[in-house]
Amino acid sequence: MDSNKSAVVQKPKEKFQWADEGVSTLIRVIILGWSGAILTLNYVSIPGIPQKQIDPTFIASVFTTTLATFGVQTAKKNNGDGDNKNKNNCGCNDAKSN
Repeated sequence: MDSNKSAVVQKPKEKFQWADEGVSTLIRVIILGWSGAILTLNYVSIPGIPQKQIDPTFIASVFTTTLATFGVQTAKKNNGDGDNKNKNNCGCNDAKSN
């Protein structure tokens, strides 16, 4: 038997599949544009078109979830405010000595 036949044959790296990845990306872009447009219209008034106030919670969650599928992560900036607001950084007591 020939030992060359038992060698692993590597497949060439597949190119971008429009049928799979292209359609998936296109749908995500459409959803991102739709949710972004709805959120924008909720806060911007266009002359001649009455502005309707809706609860943007669901649309905002769709927007951030779709952004996350593209690898964009949204996070709140922490400036050190909050629980540590009244704490002293040196770790010593704030009581005055008499």
